[in-house]
Amino acid sequence: MSQTDPTNLSRVPCTIVTGFLGSGKTTLIRHILENVRGKRLAVIVNEFGDVGIDGEILKGCGIETCPEENVVELANGCICCTVADDFVPALDAILARSPKVDHILIETSGLALPKPLVQAFHWPAIKSRVTVDGVVAVVDGDALASGRVAHDHDALAEQRASDVQLDHDDPIEEVFDDQIACADLVIMTKADLVDAEGQVRARAALDAELPKGVSVVSVAQGRIDPAVLMGLGVGTEDDIENRRTHHDDEADHDHDDFDSFVVEVPEIDDPAAFAARVARAAEEADVLRVKGFLPVAGKPMRLLLQAVGPRVSHQFDRPWGAGPRTGRLVAIGLKGLDRAKVEAILSGAGARSGVSVPA
Repeated sequence: MSQTDPTNLSRVPCTIVTGFLGSGKTTLIRHILENVRGKRLAVIVNEFGDVGIDGEILKGCGIETCPEENVVELANGCICCTVADDFVPALDAILARSPKVDHILIETSGLALPKPLVQAFHWPAIKSRVTVDGVVAVVDGDALASGRVAHDHDALAEQRASDVQLDHDDPIEEVFDDQIACADLVIMTKADLVDAEGQVRARAALDAELPKGVSVVSVAQGRIDPAVLMGLGVGTEDDIENRRTHHDDEADHDHDDFDSFVVEVPEIDDPAAFAARVARAAEEADVLRVKGFLPVAGKPMRLLLQAVGPRVSHQFDRPWGAGPRTGRLVAIGLKGLDRAKVEAILSGAGARSGVSVPA
């Protein structure tokens, strides 16, 4: 459906932002919220894990055109598997807002398949009210340049090398391919971490799966003009059956190849020392992703920590609320992730640095 189709004018456009764990989706959306002009936005965030970290990051923007109540979190499972239970009620709540929302951003979890979500836009309860402005796939350029779809998949690569059949059965690779197959635009993040030769390798990896005519835009720190990915006017739902994916013939898909859990962390003294522990957990316990908030002694602001493999970033986000200053981190890894080992490393038990988290 074209942007000028008169039946499209009364429907609220939705941009679906999909991408693998740690690819930079939340950073990208936060930049959009802080820089879009002339539109009132709402965001639906589909978390993977037990704590709404991504939603909290977006709520902390303090943007008048996207107040906290316009950020809706879906934490009951992958959005492509819970469309009827979670997505439709979330849309109902957003579309009932006053003043009216002009555009909705939907951040899927790293495990979500875009196609079932786009297909839901044909449902009678949805079709007359919203349309898919476009599907934006966010990919980690630094990881692609290293020959991976995400960081720290060395163990997975060894497993694939030992059994050729796993090239077809590996759900991580299939999810990545399916996200690319449904994309109207690809955003390749972390361009500042990749040299010219790495950019060539990353593009070659994308081109192998990229549908014809889909553009790739490279960005650093999520910085992009919102007009590049909003207002595409594609009406993706009308073409989604032509976008072939690995899971077209399956009734559902399996998420059992990942584990996640929450680690509670008491107040810390040294953010850099704790970040070193998080990096160690990635290296020694095969943690793919860590994200959450931490209290720092003597600091009124909460510390936002995010890690993709051993690459850890942290910054002070906003003041703690009236509740307890309790640090909580979501750790995500492949099936069988050793919780006890991760918790021991983060607590400082046996740490090479000898630094421990104070009680």
